[in-house]
Amino acid sequence: MKLIEIENLNKYFGLGQTRAHILKNINLSIERGDFVAIIGASGSGKSTLMNIIGCLDTASSGICRIDGKETQTMSADELSDLRQRKLGFIFQRYNLLSALNANENVALPAIYAGMDSSSRKKRADTLLTKLGLSDKTQHKPNELSGGQQQRVSIARALMNGGEIILADEPTGALDSKSGETVLEILRDLHYEGHTIIMVTHDPNIAAQASRIVEIKDGQIIRDERQRTDVQETALNKTTTQKPRFWNQLFESFKMATSAIMAHKMRAILTMLGIIIGITSVISVVALGRGSQQQILSNINNLGTNTMDIMNGTGFGDRRANLTKNLTISDALMLSRQNYVESTTPSSNVSATLIYGNTAVTGSVRGVGEQFIDVKGLKLISGRFFSTEEVKNVAQVIVIDPNTQKDLG
Repeated sequence: MKLIEIENLNKYFGLGQTRAHILKNINLSIERGDFVAIIGASGSGKSTLMNIIGCLDTASSGICRIDGKETQTMSADELSDLRQRKLGFIFQRYNLLSALNANENVALPAIYAGMDSSSRKKRADTLLTKLGLSDKTQHKPNELSGGQQQRVSIARALMNGGEIILADEPTGALDSKSGETVLEILRDLHYEGHTIIMVTHDPNIAAQASRIVEIKDGQIIRDERQRTDVQETALNKTTTQKPRFWNQLFESFKMATSAIMAHKMRAILTMLGIIIGITSVISVVALGRGSQQQILSNINNLGTNTMDIMNGTGFGDRRANLTKNLTISDALMLSRQNYVESTTPSSNVSATLIYGNTAVTGSVRGVGEQFIDVKGLKLISGRFFSTEEVKNVAQVIVIDPNTQKDLG
């Protein structure tokens, strides 16, 4: 029964003149329970083909079906679900998380599958024991040999069932003895019913597979079956369920805490950078807002909403002498308008100011009691004159700091 079907598949990289045709009209079918080795020189396209089968990359054109479903029409979430349920990956460089022990590394895929904590730990221990690592379950990756780390990665690939095992140069970083151990494990998995797809450049390693597919310059040049030992054994399905929100949140918190504790200095420096960045942004924004408010306040103090009405004398108007000057009653009439908040008459003259034995020349302005509101002024000390004092023409004066200084 065909588990994987590839029809007229092409893959391009780059654009324009730099565009490279990596895979050229690939046609390939892999039966359920088969053990296939994809062999070829570096740059032949074998790893690209495995990435497309593993839903880690997409084809430029053509069809790739896994268990009857076309992967190129799937959404990102659907592809993620397919990888979780069907696929297990074994990499040349293991890709184990250094902060986690062997059991935690193996159990990691089951977190996303919704398996509860106790079931994850039990299954991870079972897989590690099966692969001869029963005494290494609590060891970190740096406490394991290369062969042991690769066996941990194989257990991780099997955690969610791993119906299809994709192995990219699984023995490339191992010595011959460890490499033989890994190949023996892959053969055992094949006999149990797993579909194995192994990428390698070594013909001796490829000879361990039931079928060899050779790729050269992006094309299949050989597809040869060495043994007819396709396994139809039904695999035991790993029970998974849709993860609950709170369980996901709790597991995420545990993983984040573990990562922080494993790299304390990096976490401290990262947090320090974030704190400095946020503080800088807040300071700049606050400074900008403060400057904006100060500028707006200064503009308001300039009286942008204040209108001065003058009689025109001295502005070159030849008819100014024929025009009746503004009077107090005009200011009162304006003050009664709905759109006017306050009004004041104003008249300027130059005069000599005498205080005690000191006399200075200055500008004297006669105004009403609302003058300070109209101009938006604030008194440094003392008080402004009242309505009653204006009516009684009281001898009350408000001086500026310069006049105060001149008069002593």
